[in-house]
Amino acid sequence: MWLKPEEILLKNAFKLWVTEKDNEYFVLQRRRGYGEGGGGLTGLLVGTLDTVLDSTSKVAPYRILHHTPDSQVYWSIACGVTKEEIFQHWDWLQQNIMRTLSVFDSSEDITSFVQGKIRGLIAEEGKTSLVLEDDPEKFREALLRFEKWFELPPEEKLVTYYSCSYWKGKVPCQGWLYLSTNFLCFYSYLLGAEVKLVISWDEMWRLEKTSNVILTESIHVLAHGEDHYFSMLLHLNETFVIMEQLADYSIKRLFDKEAFQRVPALSDPLQITKRGLEAHAKSEQFRTFFRLPKEENLLEVHESFLWVPFSHFNTLGKICLSENYLCFASQDGSQCHIIIPMREVVNVEKPDSSSRALTVCVRGKRALRFSEVRDYQRLANTIRSRCGISASPQHSASSEVSRSKCRFTLYSSLLFSLWFTKDSSKAVSTEALMTVFHPQDVENLDPKMLKEKMKEQSWNIHFSEYGRGTSMFFTRKTRDLIVRGVPEALRGELWMLFSGAVNDMATHPGYYTELVEQSLGTSTLATDEIERDLHRSLPEHPAFQSDTGISALRRVLTAYAYRNPKIGYCQAMNILTSVLLLYAKEEEAFWLLVAVCERMLPDYFNRRIIGALVDQAVFEDLIRENLPQLVEHMTDLSFFSSVSLSWFLTLFISVLPIESAVNVVDCFFYDGIKAILQLGLAVLDYNMDALISCHDDAEAVTILNKFFDSVTNKDSPLPPTVQQASVGNNDKASHINVDISELIREAYEKYGNIRSEEVGSSRKRNKLYVIQTLEDTTKQNVIRVVSQDVRFNASQLDELYNLFKRQHFLSCYWTMKSPALLHHDPSLAYLEQYQLGFQQFSVLFSLLEPWAFCTTKSTLSLWVFRLIDENQDGLVNFKEFCCALDTLYSGSFTNKLKFLFKLHLPPAFTGSPLHLKEQRIQQFIPVTEDSSPFSRLTGRGKVDLQAYLKQWQNEILKKEETIKDLPRINQTQFIQFSKTLYNIFHGDPEEELLYRAVAHVTSLLLRMEEVGRRLQEASSPPESAKPASTTAAEESSTEEASTTPESSDTSSSHNSQDAGPDLSETEWSFSFEQVLASLLNEPAIVSFFERPVDIQAKVGQARVAQLKESRTS
Repeated sequence: MWLKPEEILLKNAFKLWVTEKDNEYFVLQRRRGYGEGGGGLTGLLVGTLDTVLDSTSKVAPYRILHHTPDSQVYWSIACGVTKEEIFQHWDWLQQNIMRTLSVFDSSEDITSFVQGKIRGLIAEEGKTSLVLEDDPEKFREALLRFEKWFELPPEEKLVTYYSCSYWKGKVPCQGWLYLSTNFLCFYSYLLGAEVKLVISWDEMWRLEKTSNVILTESIHVLAHGEDHYFSMLLHLNETFVIMEQLADYSIKRLFDKEAFQRVPALSDPLQITKRGLEAHAKSEQFRTFFRLPKEENLLEVHESFLWVPFSHFNTLGKICLSENYLCFASQDGSQCHIIIPMREVVNVEKPDSSSRALTVCVRGKRALRFSEVRDYQRLANTIRSRCGISASPQHSASSEVSRSKCRFTLYSSLLFSLWFTKDSSKAVSTEALMTVFHPQDVENLDPKMLKEKMKEQSWNIHFSEYGRGTSMFFTRKTRDLIVRGVPEALRGELWMLFSGAVNDMATHPGYYTELVEQSLGTSTLATDEIERDLHRSLPEHPAFQSDTGISALRRVLTAYAYRNPKIGYCQAMNILTSVLLLYAKEEEAFWLLVAVCERMLPDYFNRRIIGALVDQAVFEDLIRENLPQLVEHMTDLSFFSSVSLSWFLTLFISVLPIESAVNVVDCFFYDGIKAILQLGLAVLDYNMDALISCHDDAEAVTILNKFFDSVTNKDSPLPPTVQQASVGNNDKASHINVDISELIREAYEKYGNIRSEEVGSSRKRNKLYVIQTLEDTTKQNVIRVVSQDVRFNASQLDELYNLFKRQHFLSCYWTMKSPALLHHDPSLAYLEQYQLGFQQFSVLFSLLEPWAFCTTKSTLSLWVFRLIDENQDGLVNFKEFCCALDTLYSGSFTNKLKFLFKLHLPPAFTGSPLHLKEQRIQQFIPVTEDSSPFSRLTGRGKVDLQAYLKQWQNEILKKEETIKDLPRINQTQFIQFSKTLYNIFHGDPEEELLYRAVAHVTSLLLRMEEVGRRLQEASSPPESAKPASTTAAEESSTEEASTTPESSDTSSSHNSQDAGPDLSETEWSFSFEQVLASLLNEPAIVSFFERPVDIQAKVGQARVAQLKESRTS
């Protein structure tokens, strides 16, 4: 590697370096302790020094120095890990530099020329790979160390590196932590003790910041059942955020494909950088806080003061700018924040340059004044350009143009929506169901209605002070009003505002009606499930006892399943959507569902409900932290996870009466999942004494159910016909009623200190554990099924499964377009979730095969793959893989021979040792979702359930195959069978004896066949000779094909056709019984196949070599 020229002193350096080559201008040196001679104590000391100090020499044992004859100054210009690498640099200098240097007169000119040339080479090398790094020179050195120490494939992208201590037992090892796209690596070398650690992100169960008496603050990693601690990091928080991002990225990309969205900054795993990860983390936090669409990215942040009209003072905070939104949050994040869509901005003014202020004018005759903005001029220009506003001083004209644009946009959106609604075969409802089935009586003056009017008046006052609509100020007072309860008439409007769905709907005019047009009438598994659940959605409510409500619910759910086939439809979505339709118009309900499923409750509504399981783990952590008495009594908190699942999936709608549940939904849309967690803690706290005194889980469930039945909403204006009847109505008199408003207020008072950032961090931490637990469950189920058909023990199957799964991931690590990524489908049965294509299988099989298959490994791997791929889909599952290995390792002589015999019959062997590459590629393209009868259940195509039943029936009726069922092996196949035996025996200590045995068996079988054929000819009348399909010419072509895999079937068949007319011999063939009987007479062959093979040792070797094999493949 070429290095930026640096001046070095050689006064004491010769004690550490040995000169290998030198000339008039350059010196090639080797580090003591490396290469020939070892170095003894000197080598140990030098190695330790090299690891602890941050210098290139600590991993590059070779270097080249530049000097001139009349100068004592040396310049380091290159270093190398291997002698071959440094010699390449040396040869390049000899060929390209030495001749040129002779034309210079002075030493200064020579040194200047050499330095310039080396810098030019470095710049050329770093144009692509290092352009985004903060310090390319240091990063180049770190990359060199990373590649030398860990020997990972060259595609592996180093993201960043840190100096830290790794605790191995009770002793810290000072070394270097390297974070790459797919691996966490650590290296340390102290006094001859080398510590090398490589953990892939997809193997981690825990990643968290911890502290104890010894380690004030450290990063804890749990993988393979082992704990790893990294401490003494200079930037621990920065390191942890990068690690968290890389782990989350890996988990989403490799495991949780249903939720994985390609982020432009992270689209290519070979181009991920520290800067890109940090930007992604900030954008994610920005979108979550302000409830913005997932397409938005944080572009600029400016510190400033904002004039708050309702408080009459300037509040300090930060302006956050994205592609389509201008947001502001006060410094503590809770005092106030505001979201301004760029489409609402009509002008940007700069009234006062002395205070570095700018004023943003929005629709509705409102203005926001930001002051003390450091770069206010550029910010103003950026906002103008994004809004399409002219920078001319005629503000009124600019304002009018912008307003005209806004009016035109609104008008065109309205026309677009009306056009779709008019032409739609199923008209979209434009009213909330509650206004249709329970219109408010203006003249009704009962106490509940009066209280409802007072709530509305409070909100109207709030709107007049803080604004209304998309640019409203969010303050503590807003939350107080939410906790008290939202008026029925404003519920839909506020849900849209707080969730951010109002922005989605405004930027996608006509999208919903278009989806309804496209989705209605389609038939998928999702639509079948929707139809089944339509009449189970709030069946007590009059709105869903009529076709109006049912049709609206059908349209919303079907349109969403069409929009997002990854989710499709999941139970609990119908209950949530029913409540949304009560208070929001149909199109608004659709966008609210989008906000909930895709932003507010990520990963909730998929087959594995990962998001809900993660939040239950977060809930358990909060119980341990806030309810220690309950934890002391109930050490196993998994009970609360099972009980609370419906709380999270339906936002308490399924356990509370509808009139109470909507108050919970109010809080959820304002505060997100934090509101549900708070309420869950409050419910457990309220029932603490009863839960502590209960004796079993059933009693605890009864206590909670009775409590939920006793929850009422005393302020609800809904009539009894609309309110839900409680399940435990008969026992209600014996329980004190609990008002939902009081319960929510208590939840905020006691647990309102839970921060959204802490919840987000806990979600990421627990997601690793939840995903790995699900993966472990899959593994245990697969092992349980496979163990019934093989002789491997549970420990060996566990090791084999890990190798099988890792081989799948190794082909996914370094590309986004790997077809192997399609082979993993968590929605399929356990056995089908991980499958290997031919290339993956070939690498793993070559590591685990019990015999040395000599030069034809790829050929035999291909035949084995074809043989065990029972359904011919180009993929092999773990059971098929293990059954093949079990036969080769533990099978009897007969079974092993039968396996080899079948390798030379169709479909494994098709007449030539190796197919053309094109034929192989076509055969092993896995079936796509649309073409396979086993396509994903959430897809748009109808699933062929008959195919499942037929496959199941065939497996039940499958009988044991006997040797008599095997077809005869023809001449071409037998010749290749003999060659395979020769290849298997190659390299064995008894190789010569085994070769003679094979030759004896072959000649014996040929003589037997010749005798049999003559006897048959003598006993049967003469027949016209059949044209032979295989000839001596074909045999020779087959022989040639086995030595040169590039030869094809076409050439051999062509030769046979040319020679065909001259042949009169009939083709001979052998049965398996004949081959078996002949080989049983050869003790050397029998003992070879019955020789036990140590599977444990083979698996251990494969585990070490697997990564290196992927490096060379």
